[in-house]
Amino acid sequence: MQLEALGAGPAVFGAFVPYASQGLILARVAVSQRDLYRLYTADGECAAEPSGALWYRTPDAAGMPVAGDWVAARLVAPGQAIVEAVLPRRTCFSRRAAGGREREQPLAANIDLVFLVSGLDGDFNPRRIERYLALAVESGARAMVVLNKSDACPDLPARLRAAAEAAGGAPVVACSALKNEGLEALRAAAASGTTVALLGSSGAGKSTLVNRLLGEERFRTGEVRESDSRGRHTTTRRELVPLPGGGVLIDTPGLRELQLWAGTASVAGAFDEIAALAAECRYRDCTHGKELGCAVQAALGRGEVSPERLASFHKLHAEAQWHETLSDPLAALERKRKWKAIHKAARRMYKARE
Repeated sequence: MQLEALGAGPAVFGAFVPYASQGLILARVAVSQRDLYRLYTADGECAAEPSGALWYRTPDAAGMPVAGDWVAARLVAPGQAIVEAVLPRRTCFSRRAAGGREREQPLAANIDLVFLVSGLDGDFNPRRIERYLALAVESGARAMVVLNKSDACPDLPARLRAAAEAAGGAPVVACSALKNEGLEALRAAAASGTTVALLGSSGAGKSTLVNRLLGEERFRTGEVRESDSRGRHTTTRRELVPLPGGGVLIDTPGLRELQLWAGTASVAGAFDEIAALAAECRYRDCTHGKELGCAVQAALGRGEVSPERLASFHKLHAEAQWHETLSDPLAALERKRKWKAIHKAARRMYKARE
């Protein structure tokens, strides 16, 4: 198996040099399920698990291998290996893990291009596209918005306009995986050596799209509910598969909840026209609310920015600020002190009125 076709380049081979002298082999993670992996190597596929040393050296679960990672592995038996190290990630698409703690959950690593898949049926949601795009900017990968189910769309031009506004500068492609129509641009984008990840909500048609790009019915597909066009999870794990054209594709389960794991700079990157306007505001710390001299509000009044898109920007920007605060212990402590002082002042004010 040609590792170059799987995305290995000079940076990957260079990062592996220190491990080659230790008798290890270079491999790419195809499937990661808890602490069991399937790897692609130059000699084919093998099953693997992490070494104890890797668990010990890795500071948290986010650093353990995920689909798309390049790793240094030791063959211990035919078809069996131990992963000793994870090579530095060039890009990483992550979300905030479920639960109360601020923890990163990587979805896929070393991605060149993200297909942000959205159905053109009743599940179409421009605000969800903006959320996915902010995470794509944070990951470092390029993004393409893929509008699937064009055959089920009653007003395609209107949906294309709404998607183009939500996508900012990212390209938008409409297609029908079911009818095998409009896929030429996707096949061209997934060229040899390119790693593409598909992300989208349940029922967006990702599995059908993957089957069309692969040229075979490899992944199970399912029907969506007529009431809300939502589907069940037919893909249950993240898996990297080679494409006939030479690239590789990472399919992911549908995401019903996508909590933001991105900074304010990535949100600005997803709303590039608002970020450009913000540079013209009178005040550098303008919140784009009711301040005088706000270029964003002026553009809103002229109809150059839609109220829905600005509201989405404010929401995602607030989430990103909260994430940055919780990710920085000192900032979190300062925020806690600030609100503690505010609550004390409020209690004193109420007591004074009694």
